Amino acid sequence: MEGQHLAEKIRPDLLAFLKPNAAHLRILVIESLTYLHELRRMFPQAELYVVAAEPDEAEIDELSEVHWQILDYLVVPLPYTRGFFDYIISDLTFENADNPQDIAAGFSMFLKETGALLTSFRNIRHWSVLQNLMEGHYYNIVSRLYARREFENLLYASFYKSVRVRQQQREAPKDLIERLVTAGFENEQDDLETEFYLVRADRSMPELSLLKSMYTSAERERIVRLIHRIEYDVESAASVCGLWDMVDRLAVFPAYLSSLVRETVVHTESFYQRILEEANGRGDFIYEMMDASAMESVDPIERECYRSMQRDMSNGKR
Repeated sequence: MEGQHLAEKIRPDLLAFLKPNAAHLRILVIESLTYLHELRRMFPQAELYVVAAEPDEAEIDELSEVHWQILDYLVVPLPYTRGFFDYIISDLTFENADNPQDIAAGFSMFLKETGALLTSFRNIRHWSVLQNLMEGHYYNIVSRLYARREFENLLYASFYKSVRVRQQQREAPKDLIERLVTAGFENEQDDLETEFYLVRADRSMPELSLLKSMYTSAERERIVRLIHRIEYDVESAASVCGLWDMVDRLAVFPAYLSSLVRETVVHTESFYQRILEEANGRGDFIYEMMDASAMESVDPIERECYRSMQRDMSNGKR
């Protein structure tokens, strides 16, 4: 069709976010089967899992050591347990999803606390889409396109703590970008020439991910149980004592414990009031926990809550 600016195919480059190693990982690939051979090379000790609606029989036979599930992930819930995978890899995962946040949040549930989702999306602000619109056409009726900020917000709302992107660009015809900018379209970091964004969304902040890998899931679960008991005043003094015992025994950092508290606790001020009552000389540790949480907080009201508690501590209030 004359004047139509056809979309290009995405280049399968999600593995650029990863470094090869010999760890015993669990990796789930959803539909993007082109990654399987490279994953076997990069992670020779990893267990590979695949979800695909209509895989080729020859691929199943060739990759017999892979754990296959034949299903449509947009329709059928994935049959895995919570915290099972180190990585979930899938290009253009949410392009045809009616409920992208439900899918994104569901995937986060299957990731370990140190895990990450590797995915991608087509940029609705790419010059080719805008050019087609200016000519009276829109060719993405059955698919969902995203702007970068919209996609990042989707992931943050789905329990991911860190989002990083890489760009796949397609250069615009001469003078088109200048015309679009003149018309009012922002072009921060060459967004208008970025056709696809490759995305790594981590369940934890990068600096906390390493800390979390230092402790076993059983140790983390024990700490979380104690945090819950303190929050809801269940044998509070004994629970705080048990928490401090684990902090000492495992050499837990204030930033790590504050991260678990933020992920676990609803009644923040009540929790901190109870651990302050049984601080036993750990005031500096608790102050550092509050400081780490304040710096991580995106919500200004939540941030002020931590700063207010810090001021109360500095003024000698308990």
